[in-house]
Amino acid sequence: MRVPMPLQGVSVVELAGLAPGPFCGMVLADFGAQVVRVDRPGARGDLSRMARGKRSLAVDLKQPRGAAVLRSLCARADVMLESFRPGVMEKLQLSPEILQKENPKLIYARLSGFGQSGRFSRVAGHDINYLALSGVLSRIGRSGEAPYAPLNLLADFGGGGLMCTLGILMALFERTRSGKGQVIDANMVEGTAYLGSFLWKTQQTGLWEQPRGQNMLDGGAPFYTTYRTADGGFMAVGALEPQFYELLLRDVPHGTSVMGSPEHRETLVNESLLAYVTTT
Repeated sequence: MRVPMPLQGVSVVELAGLAPGPFCGMVLADFGAQVVRVDRPGARGDLSRMARGKRSLAVDLKQPRGAAVLRSLCARADVMLESFRPGVMEKLQLSPEILQKENPKLIYARLSGFGQSGRFSRVAGHDINYLALSGVLSRIGRSGEAPYAPLNLLADFGGGGLMCTLGILMALFERTRSGKGQVIDANMVEGTAYLGSFLWKTQQTGLWEQPRGQNMLDGGAPFYTTYRTADGGFMAVGALEPQFYELLLRDVPHGTSVMGSPEHRETLVNESLLAYVTTT
């Protein structure tokens, strides 16, 4: 017996944008929502390659007829997802006030870098900028080196697209009680800061008392880091528990410190790790 998808019957109108918005729409489509992506005329489709499960049509929202088409779609939709800069939808006469007046049950999801209000709201940015302002970037990187972003995954997709998806799901659930839609102001700075809750809540536990790159979970411990192997590859080691750490140090001399410089750590465990990796 085939189990119905959890979002079956939910209709979503997604305005084409950069990767975080399409990712949010793709997640909804993956779980059964009917997603229609509205492209700009002449656009070359979804450059983010996240059109899975979606239908699409080209509409010029700057023209009255195009705006009317979008209003017609949203009048029958459950969710409208847009990732333009703040003020753009208002200029097009497609604001939440207008669309929700025609469809009070509409969930109007807005995904941006800095949010719909505040001094940065109309400033352009990218994942690395949002990650920096959230504070999380300051905790990522090797000791003695500049902080570095883990690709564009944390702010764009984690704090942005995925947190926006969560907001939409919660609004859909709340609507079953109130019968009304909501406006979701999802932004990548606050979303990423929220993802970093564990970092901030554990500041006084000893996990992060050393500078960046010298703590247990950020590369500062030999049992939780990566090593270059003899065959030119790399190996990730995550031996946090005592029994696994004991196995890791079977061939390492006793009495040595588990912390210290990268060179010292490499000296401690590299020989046993290389022997393991190159013989398996």
